[in-house]
Amino acid sequence: MDGSPQPRYQVNEYTPDPAVVFDAALGASFVKYARMMANRGLVQSTLGGMAVRVPHPDYPDGIVYAKPQGLSLEEVEVDELVITDIPHGRILHGSRATTVGHQMNREILRLRPDVNAVIHLHHDETIAFLAAGFAEIRSTSLTFSYLMQKPAAYLPAHLNVEEDVAPIKTFIQDTNCIIMRRHGFTVLGRTIPEAYHRTCVLCAEVKRNIIVETLAAAHGRQGEYLSPEDMAWMMQRGDGVVYPALIRKPGS
Repeated sequence: MDGSPQPRYQVNEYTPDPAVVFDAALGASFVKYARMMANRGLVQSTLGGMAVRVPHPDYPDGIVYAKPQGLSLEEVEVDELVITDIPHGRILHGSRATTVGHQMNREILRLRPDVNAVIHLHHDETIAFLAAGFAEIRSTSLTFSYLMQKPAAYLPAHLNVEEDVAPIKTFIQDTNCIIMRRHGFTVLGRTIPEAYHRTCVLCAEVKRNIIVETLAAAHGRQGEYLSPEDMAWMMQRGDGVVYPALIRKPGS
């Protein structure tokens, strides 16, 4: 023993809390979006993960609904979801341990109080496109920047922030999308729908990149992509485009 304080709880320690009541509506929403991603063919190599934070008066960082280990997003049912705290990853509700990837999810939520949903997928086209030698996913469309609102962060192939979360603090404030070479991606959102929409637009952009590069190469041309300056301009204005406010006239 070196005299340093020991953690109060261990990851996946079973500490059910009667004050943590499972929200069936949230559980149904979790499974709904998991099925939507599976139906789109985005849940590849099975597994993947999603984590959703909700506030709780006894937990300053909130509590997190997650898929347990051993089940993929396409097969998990509402009654199989677990709830953890954020600082320690202990099990507050449910009877199964979480995945290794949940440690990454918790660290993202801890560092980004504006984020309440994290989606992590082992997306075949993303892995293959980067393995083919392309350095980044470039933007062919307006929707990517308006929805994502921050540039993607690219991690080298040897860095696995699911197992070692320490590097996350060095880049997480500046992105809503982590591209993990040879692994997949992790997308952040303020809500489950926002994380889902960002996931879909990322997968669409990867597909467009592949199509553009294939067609351009076949005809001896260069693909056309938006400039970083144009993307930055759109990212700053994303909320106004994607989430316009309802205007009410007096008396309406």
